[in-house]
Amino acid sequence: MKPTFMGASTKQGYAIAARSREIVRSLINEKTKDLTAEERSIVERIVHSTADPEYADITRMSNDFVLRTLEAVSQGKDILTDISMVKSGINKYIGDVKCYINNEKTIEIAGNTEITRAAAAMEVAASEGFDGVVVIGNAPTALWKVMELVENRSMNVSAVIGVPVGFVGAAESKKALEETSIPNLITQGPKGGTPVAVAAINSLINISRNKR
Repeated sequence: MKPTFMGASTKQGYAIAARSREIVRSLINEKTKDLTAEERSIVERIVHSTADPEYADITRMSNDFVLRTLEAVSQGKDILTDISMVKSGINKYIGDVKCYINNEKTIEIAGNTEITRAAAAMEVAASEGFDGVVVIGNAPTALWKVMELVENRSMNVSAVIGVPVGFVGAAESKKALEETSIPNLITQGPKGGTPVAVAAINSLINISRNKR
């Protein structure tokens, strides 16, 4: 069977993908030995996408994260992203991938309340009746807002991939998410970003597709 890891589509691509998978596994084998097969697959994809084995040390998932996310993905529930770049990286999904960062309502709310557009976008999503998986790769303010909306029962969330990157607020927002009851995947500290967020959700989409 041809490997599906990393989305290869040619003979040469499959060969590179297979070799890359071997290298990634050799680098993180000991670090991921206690993970489930699904959790290990997610971490492998993140490490490959970033070329950074440290993600095997800093990626954390709540016990119910994989189950709840796969349930939502298999049902084709919406996926909500903080920025357009994350949305663009999500592929082969049977449901809708939404991003409200450039929505007129988002721009209006941000202007009137002086919160970030990323946070305002989460408010717009909630007002539109969002129900599904949230994927945040860049904006800590969006992650804080999601937690607030869930706490206030203003937003239905199956799970959150919260991996904002940066030195201001990113680590704190992820730690806060980890301490909630929301099924979650985070990366500890300042590391994260679009490649991590995309790798995590695409891995779960691939797992769900292969289970059908």
